[in-house]
Amino acid sequence: MQTDPRGPRFSAALTSAVLIVVLLTGSSILLAGQALVFALGAFGGLRLSPYDWIFRILVLPRLAPPSETEDERPLRFGQGILMVFATIGALGYVTGVTWLGLLATSVGLAAAFLNAAFGYCVGCELYPVVRRAQGRLTAGA
Repeated sequence: MQTDPRGPRFSAALTSAVLIVVLLTGSSILLAGQALVFALGAFGGLRLSPYDWIFRILVLPRLAPPSETEDERPLRFGQGILMVFATIGALGYVTGVTWLGLLATSVGLAAAFLNAAFGYCVGCELYPVVRRAQGRLTAGA
């Protein structure tokens, strides 16, 4: 499925804001909620992501049609990676291993900020590498 690339950048900006609040407050509940947002995007598709819904309802009608679209699969892969980091971070905060919560949240924030500010999707860059590795493993089996 193809998607408007402005949607994931909008979502990344919202994610960056949420993760900044998590770093300032140490809120495991907020980080767990963000992990759920990532899970919805990764497993259900970007259409199920609450941030994409906000983009489509409130922002997209005010924009010109996109000049290009992009494949949703690498974006979903990136959402899955961020879900893992957010889950690990939330577990770190809940269990009192605060450094783990800070580290995992900071990595997620760095990835989200790169996408929001510069349009650089770390998950999108890793996606073809993982696909090639899967192909090699499958060919060898």
